[in-house]
Amino acid sequence: MARLKLHVTPGVSEERIAGWHGQSLRLRVRSRPEKGRANEAVIRLLARHLDLPRTSLSIVRGATSRDKLVEVDGLSEDQLRMLLGPSAPQRPSSGTPRRRG
Repeated sequence: MARLKLHVTPGVSEERIAGWHGQSLRLRVRSRPEKGRANEAVIRLLARHLDLPRTSLSIVRGATSRDKLVEVDGLSEDQLRMLLGPSAPQRPSSGTPRRRG
């Protein structure tokens, strides 16, 4: 089971995955944050993008916040990063940080 941090912008005209910002995936959904509609839109968008049933995703933290934590059943962390694109953040590696230059 994988976990995914999200930052959600509700009430926009175009629904889409807007890319990574730090460790959080930014989502834009049309639905307003009323009566759980935006949360349902988040689950629908992610399920469609990951090709999973909606029941495989659940919001475990942040149901009333723009910042959410979603559990994805049926995928590993590595599979989730692969499906979300090459710009997915990598987990920090142990050991000495590599120098850029």
